[in-house]
Amino acid sequence: MLQKTADTSLSPIRLAQAPHRLMFFIGAGNILLAMLWWMLWLVSTRWPDVLAMSPPPVPAGWLHAFVMQYLVLPSFIFGFLITVFPRWMGLPETTRWHYLPVGAGLMGGQLAILIGACGWEVGFFVGLLMAGAGWTAGVFILGRQLTMEKGATWHARSCFAALVLGWIGLMAFVAFVLGASPMWAMASIKLGTIGLLLPVYVTVAHRMFPFFAGNAVPGYAPWRPMGWLAIVWALSMAHLALELTHAYAWLWLADVPLLAASAFALWRWWPRGRMPGLLAVLFIGTAWLPITFALYSVQSIGYAMTGVFQLGRAPAHALFIGFFGSLLVAMVTRVTQGHSGRALVMPPVAWFAFVAVQAVAAMRVVAELVADAHAWHVAAAIGWLIACFPWVTRLGRIYLSPRVDGKPG
Repeated sequence: MLQKTADTSLSPIRLAQAPHRLMFFIGAGNILLAMLWWMLWLVSTRWPDVLAMSPPPVPAGWLHAFVMQYLVLPSFIFGFLITVFPRWMGLPETTRWHYLPVGAGLMGGQLAILIGACGWEVGFFVGLLMAGAGWTAGVFILGRQLTMEKGATWHARSCFAALVLGWIGLMAFVAFVLGASPMWAMASIKLGTIGLLLPVYVTVAHRMFPFFAGNAVPGYAPWRPMGWLAIVWALSMAHLALELTHAYAWLWLADVPLLAASAFALWRWWPRGRMPGLLAVLFIGTAWLPITFALYSVQSIGYAMTGVFQLGRAPAHALFIGFFGSLLVAMVTRVTQGHSGRALVMPPVAWFAFVAVQAVAAMRVVAELVADAHAWHVAAAIGWLIACFPWVTRLGRIYLSPRVDGKPG
């Protein structure tokens, strides 16, 4: 009698089985594509004799910020939120026809935009339209779930409010590309950082990290006051408003309290007992948040005194790479391990990615203080690709494979 063997084949059809499969697969691919283009562009500008590239339709730095903030990270954000919104609110799970349009818009949009950045200008505009359509579909789906909820899940509402600000930022960038003032592009970048990504990350950390710690560390007392989240929202919006109105001399009024709030939360959240690696990386990554606002505070106080931004983009990249990047590796690894039927542990390839991202974040912060900053930018971009490639490769195989425990999803 023949014994039936488990199916271990790889199939793209499996990407449609769950929102995290599709959206995380797209996000993983987007990470490498976006940073590969950015690394090549940095090389071409630092060593034009080695590599020559035609300039994109918009300033390359702005395009890099747009792609990372509105296409790369939101692929993971939509995948996570479309998965957890029904669970947080006690609603039926979404179907593939809810999340397939979102994935198609974000993946197709980034591909077309990057091809357009390399010379196909029509593709650039097509990519913006696709990205806008994918974003609109995602915001509509999550907003509709909020209207179906009988109670009020404030973490879901917090994330949705950030997504609305992100949609506005996306439309602002589209307006700039269509001929509006460059100030619209600057507003888009600020909205993506402080209006979209920071509130989403902080909200997910506030809800999930104490919960994870409570399940893994004996005697741990979860700390999740909604008042703290409201304070961080208010201070973040104050920072955003001061940035948008160019009131840079007053940024310290928001940055110093944000430093205090983030440091206090890290102290309250951090487990005092022994914790597994998959939990430890969440809190190590969160430690970049007070570091970020320490840098922002030094910079804003210095500007108030001298009228000069001494640290350049160092605070922003402590936030982007240190906080957003570290928690991306930590959370995506955790979700992928659990939803694929694997043990909740940090595999070696994830440890490599996480540790390497710490080095890349430090490198990018230091780059603002050295003589040949551009060369350090190139090194940091290469380091990001080295950090993420093995991790992304493993993720891709998992999303294309059946769950190891034989369960659906």
